[in-house]
Amino acid sequence: MDQKGRLKDVVQIERLVDLKPAYQRQAAVLALWRWRAPVLAFELDAEWGVDQAALESLFRLAASPAGEQSDHAYRRAIAELCTAPLFTSEVDPDTVQLFQLETISSLLAFGELLDRPGVDEAERVVESSAGLANYLDDLVEGSFYSHPSQEAHRQYLADLASEGYFGSRNFAVEFACHGVLRALPDSVGLLDSSTGRELLALCEDFGEELVTTMLWLRTTGH
Repeated sequence: MDQKGRLKDVVQIERLVDLKPAYQRQAAVLALWRWRAPVLAFELDAEWGVDQAALESLFRLAASPAGEQSDHAYRRAIAELCTAPLFTSEVDPDTVQLFQLETISSLLAFGELLDRPGVDEAERVVESSAGLANYLDDLVEGSFYSHPSQEAHRQYLADLASEGYFGSRNFAVEFACHGVLRALPDSVGLLDSSTGRELLALCEDFGEELVTTMLWLRTTGH
């Protein structure tokens, strides 16, 4: 990892530590939400035995108000998910499927956050989002084809004096979300307030951008 990457990690951890547990949880939900569109936009391998509706339900439960009822529902849904053949068989994923699997892993990690609230568990989910964005940058950089938005990405990075478009975009969205979290009521879910829904929409917009690039990678045969 280069110096800029390490600096981003330090800033990320410091921001999480500064948040109280309720907001650390919401930060983790927002990190998950950035990969909601990518995991749901493509069909799942039928042999995995995982229903997309079950994953959609997990995302919505994560964004629900914290409490015994919603937490129990999330744990129950995770337990049902883990009975799928995916978790007992070998998997040889293509590029898109790898992102799907990593996002499913983050949904499982969020379940652990419910059992052990704290910055370490929240950090796992938030760092996973950053890691996937950086990996997507690596795939784009390593492609034999020029990305359709290559010039726009270069201009974005030139203005930031940064490297790695999707990693930088993920960091920018994360920074914007964390800056607003303290203004949210900590007793409601992100879906239950206009500000929370705006933050989810911001993450969703970034997710749609990820989908476009993942489709391009699959189409070009990366």
